[in-house]
Formats: sequence, C-alpha cells, structure tokens
Amino acid sequence: MAATLVQRRIGLLLAGVALVLLPAGLWAAPRSGQPAPNFKVVTTAGQVVSLDNYRNHVLVIDFFATWCIPCRASVPHLVELNRKYGKQGLQVLGLSADEDGERVVRAFAEEKHINYPLALAGELVQTDYGIRAVPVMFVIDKKGKVAEVFRGYNDEIGRSLEQLLQRLLAEK
Repeated sequence: MAATLVQRRIGLLLAGVALVLLPAGLWAAPRSGQPAPNFKVVTTAGQVVSLDNYRNHVLVIDFFATWCIPCRASVPHLVELNRKYGKQGLQVLGLSADEDGERVVRAFAEEKHINYPLALAGELVQTDYGIRAVPVMFVIDKKGKVAEVFRGYNDEIGRSLEQLLQRLLAEK
C-alpha cells in the first residue's frame, strides 16, 4: 500500500514537471469552438491583412513551408477549393513558416499557380496558433471561431476539409 502511495506521488510529480517543461506555445494552440487568435500579416502582394478582414467568411489558414512535401501536396487542393467555393464566401490564406524570406514564397506561388494570398507567418503568429510542424490548416467559421484543425495532409483530410467547408458555407 505504501508503494502505491509513493508511485502516485512520483506520477503526479512527473506530470507536473512535464507541464512546466512543455513549450508555452503549445498552450496557445486554439481548439475547435474557441475564437481564432487575431493576427496581422503583410501578403507577398504588399497587402496588410488581419483576422478582421475575413469576418463573415469561412477562412482556411494554411500554415505551410515551401520545402514541406505534404504542404506541396495540399496546394492544388486548396487552389481548387478556392476556385470552387470563393464566390460562396470561402477565403484561403497561406502563412509560410519559411525562414528564407518572401522571395522563396513568391517563387513557390508562381510555380504552384496559387490563387490566394500568401504571407510569411512571423514568430508571434506561429506561437499564437501553436505551430510546431507543418502543414496545419485552421478552418475558421463566419463568426471567427475555430471550426476544425487539420494537421498533416492526405486525401482523407482533403475530403474531410471539403465536407466541412460545404457545411460551414451553407450556414447563415
């Protein structure tokens, strides 16, 4: 019985240490149903945008990097979704985690024929959204709340994303 009490105390101590050692940004990652953190970025076209620009729209924020293979695989699908649902109120914003600057992101946009705005995701934006790896897509509803977070990319995620977008776009 004494061993069990000691084991519990050690377990609680280890859990407490783990909580202290976790990166602070991990706590900031918004979840479904929570308000999306505001942000302010400058697109590669020089336009300043923030979350407020997307109110009353369904927004997909795609955190990506130009060198990331799953990120590259998701781009044609995002381009198609933007083309298909843009007139219904869908907006897509690509936020690059690249450290090589805007030149690399612009070249990537040209190569992939991207039809939505791209910007560099600064450290603050990445921290506010809890970004530790890419790709991560946040779907923000018309009221500015996180509807879903997709980590990684494959065909199944692509189908789930499109189904969610159809549902959110149909809402008043």
